[in-house]
Amino acid sequence: MKVLILGGTDEARRLAAALADRPRTHVVSSLAGRVRDPKLPVGEVREGGFGGPGGLAAWLVEHGVQVVVDATHPFAARMSASAAEAAARTGLPSLILRRPGWRAAPGDDWRWVPSLEAAAELLPSLGERVFLTTGRRSLPVFAGLDGQWFLARSVDRPGPVVPRRLEVLLSRGPFTVDGELALMREHRVEVLVTKDSGGEMTTAKLFAARELGVPVVIVRRPPLPEGVVSVGTVEAALAWLESVSGPGGGAGAGAGSGRRARHAGER
Repeated sequence: MKVLILGGTDEARRLAAALADRPRTHVVSSLAGRVRDPKLPVGEVREGGFGGPGGLAAWLVEHGVQVVVDATHPFAARMSASAAEAAARTGLPSLILRRPGWRAAPGDDWRWVPSLEAAAELLPSLGERVFLTTGRRSLPVFAGLDGQWFLARSVDRPGPVVPRRLEVLLSRGPFTVDGELALMREHRVEVLVTKDSGGEMTTAKLFAARELGVPVVIVRRPPLPEGVVSVGTVEAALAWLESVSGPGGGAGAGAGSGRRARHAGER
């Protein structure tokens, strides 16, 4: 069985590692190529875009893929839509592996918003000093807020369009509660902005905000494509793959370790 994992998340890497040990299973992980030094999963790795759902459908047929698993970031809506359409065009079974979103606990002061633009509109009423953890590509949305000071955390440096009052912290999770508490105290953070990414790697900031009484603006996730099966854990994804592989598990070579094939463009 040849499986394409659309990845870039911790769940995608763990799924690839689990499948690499299975006989008669060949795994290809696809990364968007937007991070300069990504964490590579076990097995064959492809970097770059497909050219939309039509290009992805053609790639699936050309490379003999039998199953598609979309394990991209919860906010990679365009890629998820392309994957669902490409799987439908080719008649391949497809699955969305999406970790559950966060849930507020007693003591949390969360403000849910539908978009980054809505988050930017809300900020002036909540505080001046903002801890922004929505990624470097979101910074242009906040560029017009001259009354706010921003601490932005990102894996790579942002582009030229950013808020006027900005300090960038280059860092990659997971983070600790003690570390987040120290960071937010040092920078006198008054409001935290994040996306509902879910998972454990970046929850420490939410615990820190609760302890410090800092309000949190959370951008809701985009909806999943219609008609595609979804699961919330790697274990559930493995069980689903077992159910669609059939007797014998399909054909394919075993996965290797971390080799990449670069392709032009973006997903």
